[in-house]
Amino acid sequence: MARGRLLVGLIFLALTSVIQADAQSFPERGYFRSLISQPAVQSSIPGPEGLRDYMVDGKLRLTLGDAIRLTLMNNTDVRINELQVESAKFSVERAYSPFDPVATSSFNAARSNSPSFTQLAGASTLSSLNQQTQFGYSQTFETGTSYQIGLSTTKSSTNSIFNFFNPSIFSGLSLSFAQPLLRNRGLFPNRAPIIIARRNLEESQATFEASVNDSIQQVVAQYWATVQARENLVVQRKALDLSEATYKQQKRSLELGAIPPLDIYRSESDVASRRVAVIQSEYNLKQAEDLLRHAIGADLDNYFRALDLDLTEKPEPSGDLVSLDEATALQRALARRPEFKALRETLANDETSIRLAHNSLLPDLRLNGFYTSNGLGGNQLDISKAPPTLVSQGGFTDALGQIFGFGFPTYGFTLTLNLPIKNRAARADLGNALVSRRRGLYLERQLRQAVTLEVVNVVHQLEEAKLSMAAAGIARDLAQKTLEAEQRKYELGTETIFFVLDAQNSLAQAELSYLQAEIGYNLAVTAVDHATGELLARYQVQIAHTYH
Repeated sequence: MARGRLLVGLIFLALTSVIQADAQSFPERGYFRSLISQPAVQSSIPGPEGLRDYMVDGKLRLTLGDAIRLTLMNNTDVRINELQVESAKFSVERAYSPFDPVATSSFNAARSNSPSFTQLAGASTLSSLNQQTQFGYSQTFETGTSYQIGLSTTKSSTNSIFNFFNPSIFSGLSLSFAQPLLRNRGLFPNRAPIIIARRNLEESQATFEASVNDSIQQVVAQYWATVQARENLVVQRKALDLSEATYKQQKRSLELGAIPPLDIYRSESDVASRRVAVIQSEYNLKQAEDLLRHAIGADLDNYFRALDLDLTEKPEPSGDLVSLDEATALQRALARRPEFKALRETLANDETSIRLAHNSLLPDLRLNGFYTSNGLGGNQLDISKAPPTLVSQGGFTDALGQIFGFGFPTYGFTLTLNLPIKNRAARADLGNALVSRRRGLYLERQLRQAVTLEVVNVVHQLEEAKLSMAAAGIARDLAQKTLEAEQRKYELGTETIFFVLDAQNSLAQAELSYLQAEIGYNLAVTAVDHATGELLARYQVQIAHTYH
């Protein structure tokens, strides 16, 4: 009974280890279920999502936040960059593979018949049947310790008269372990690949966050470029309408004989030039809209690609203008830019690689131990009588009973030392790790310089945009007053039409300059948020990390 309980306990221990390893390796579904189920193979990728939610009156009505949301959902570049994170997740799972338990089993049977050339064979034609069954279980722990458990049973039957047991059942239980004492001893060298894989995952997530930061800045720029092209077309059409009204007035004056025929050409030339500017503005708007459609994924579907865009954001800044000094902006950038986090993970992996290289330079000292228990069962014969007489009957349970009785043990241990005279491969790995760390330090300095320069430039860009917008507003107001004054002088007959047309051109240029200054301010604010790592927070974008 005690032996049976011991056997059940060993089997339960082995099954528990398998279940625990299964749960660690496959948190979502069991290992055996994953073997019998076919993985889902994605042969195609989905089309654009969410576009139908923004359809209003046959147009795509988008705020800036809507454009950013659609970009994150449908932009191809964003999806491709996200796949790097998915690959890093599977690399973490692969890093656990050295500690996966392995269960093995085998059965083989062989029958042989051979003629005998000596009486010691026990029969004139020797016939034998051998059947062997083996079960094994092995696993390596994170401390570097590995163990193996094996259970084997061999059943042999023959027609030889010299066998004491026929059939005979020989069984054996073997336990063995191996423990490194210097190289690869302890948790660090064995868990180092897992640590490196997890840091690579963190690095890929930070890199993906940086790419999303860039994608958001790009779609914001494209959105405002489209708004600028649209408003530019409005200004050009307004200037054309004003020029055409002046031309009609000149033409009526020519018909009444108030002006000579040569004075009409300047007005006609101005109208033609304005029409050219309107045509160019129309096609500039089409190109800007196509770029925005490409960013939000609307070009992936012919139906949505044909829809007009209705952008609701106005270029006029709302609220107080943003003010930021260089020191504060640089402090935020150094603390929040995801590129620094990715580089820190790389440097940490370099330190781990250096420690691993030092570990590889250690001598390889290992302790191996084994214990084997044997058992024999079967039908026992008295071969002193002719023919041999059955003394007792036995079977598999007798063989197992002797195994767990531990009456026939074999045990021992081995201590081995592998001391390489030269280990150039390990020295080269250490050298490469040191070079990689030095390269990482230079890359960190390079990144810090680049970010510092970017922060300084965007702060200057923001200040320039605010000053330009104020100056452009004054210039626009003065241009409007100048046009009104020249128009009044022309009506009183103190000025020619040349000054009126020139004032109209100046007003159009002033309105375009003010529009450009407003768009420049919005882009400068976005550039500041991008440089300081706050762009995702401004538009409430969060990147979920689902792997633990």
